[in-house]
Amino acid sequence: MTGLPPALPITGTTRLYAVLGHPIAQVQAPTLMNPIFASLRIDAVVVPVHARPENLEHVVRGLQRMDNLDGMFITVPHKVAVPRLADRRGPTVDIVGSANVLRREADGSWLAENFDGSGFVAGLVGAGHDPGGRRAALVGAGGAGSAIAAALLTAGVDRLGVYDWDPAKLGALVARLEARWPGRVAALDGPRLSGVDLAVNATPLGMHAGDPLPFPLDSLPPDCVVADIVMKPRETRLLRQASARGHRIHHGIHMLEGQLNSYRVFFDLH
Repeated sequence: MTGLPPALPITGTTRLYAVLGHPIAQVQAPTLMNPIFASLRIDAVVVPVHARPENLEHVVRGLQRMDNLDGMFITVPHKVAVPRLADRRGPTVDIVGSANVLRREADGSWLAENFDGSGFVAGLVGAGHDPGGRRAALVGAGGAGSAIAAALLTAGVDRLGVYDWDPAKLGALVARLEARWPGRVAALDGPRLSGVDLAVNATPLGMHAGDPLPFPLDSLPPDCVVADIVMKPRETRLLRQASARGHRIHHGIHMLEGQLNSYRVFFDLH
């Protein structure tokens, strides 16, 4: 017994949603969204679509032409590239420069939005790690990292340091954030984080067993919360080592769980 509601049979009337990524085996959207469809008795299903970066536009354009496909969930590494494939962008997308969902509108056009950041903060708050008034540092200025940075500032972090190995990407993000939240954002010159209450890995490092740590742990204060956005494996090398050093840790799955209600509203799932 799984405790999950029984899934509806897939028939000729079933509406489709796709989750796009490269790689794709780690995605959790089908596992979390399909039980919601079942519990609401909605005739729909989320399926994984493995889209390599060089094929992304072809894949998205093809999916957009499927009349029975209502939406797409976007994951690594496509979040920065996908907004240009939408007809309209939500306000968060314009701020952070990335999207993690696309929705078909009534007129057939496509709207891009991003709930990574709000979901991450909702997960933090739900786990008892309210970022308001805290000092935070984040490594990774890609699609998810950009959204998380903006959401942390919206949630009231006192100071936010950001690092990325790509200086152009880092500079562009910090400039966008500084324009909206002046005096509260700084670009870090390396991934060594110190003097912070919250340290966040917003990179894919940790998805594979041989990955290096995204940042060293020896410079973190003892009471610092260490958070990871990697969802699979649940216990990344970063989180295992942080826990062994006595840090409170925050798992990647909380970011997706924190977005579920936003998805229900965005996709009008009743």
